[in-house]
Amino acid sequence: MMPTSQRRLRVALVEDQPLFRTMLERTLTDAGDLEVVAAVGTVTEARRVLTPGAADVVVLDIDLPDGNGIALGVVLRRAQPDLGVLLLSAHDAMELLLDLPRDVAHGWCYLSKTSTTSESALLHAVRAAAAGETVLDPALLERVSPRAGSTVARLTHRQYEVLRLLAQGLSNAGIADRLKITEKSVQNHVYAVYSTLGIDAAPALNPRVSAALRLLEETGPSL
Repeated sequence: MMPTSQRRLRVALVEDQPLFRTMLERTLTDAGDLEVVAAVGTVTEARRVLTPGAADVVVLDIDLPDGNGIALGVVLRRAQPDLGVLLLSAHDAMELLLDLPRDVAHGWCYLSKTSTTSESALLHAVRAAAAGETVLDPALLERVSPRAGSTVARLTHRQYEVLRLLAQGLSNAGIADRLKITEKSVQNHVYAVYSTLGIDAAPALNPRVSAALRLLEETGPSL
């Protein structure tokens, strides 16, 4: 057996459209560091095969023939607290992450089937979910702006840029590269964002997850 640090991440797929499920399975398998251990199309099948420890990440369609992917994710997460969850939806439903029970709110990612078309975005979200991080759909984040009077609205333009990239799951180095600034500058901006939003930089819940959820909570569609 390969050492845990070297073994491939085990991914389970719960997607009711056979063609899309097959495409997802091929994309994930081709990545090399991922292994698809189950690919099913219903909540019933998923609850039968996804026993605790069977997978590191589950990719869930929100709308399933016999139930809701989010509710299924909550059940699976409570049975396996370290399970990463990536939600896929044909609709813009990111705000549903705000309704997650607090005890299972970490390590959920969300991508839209219609706006996210890059394999790299999918693979990044799967790996981030496995690490307990939160990644929100980049294209959907481009369409939102801070609500008037919100805490997020108090951020400077640069701080808001950093927060939005953070919510996409970019590291400080990745944000620095995207914005063409130094990594130290990014770190300073991140701490400023935490301070403005009142986020503890060393809590039990990953502060990057908290910041991403706050962005989701305090923004709405751009006019």
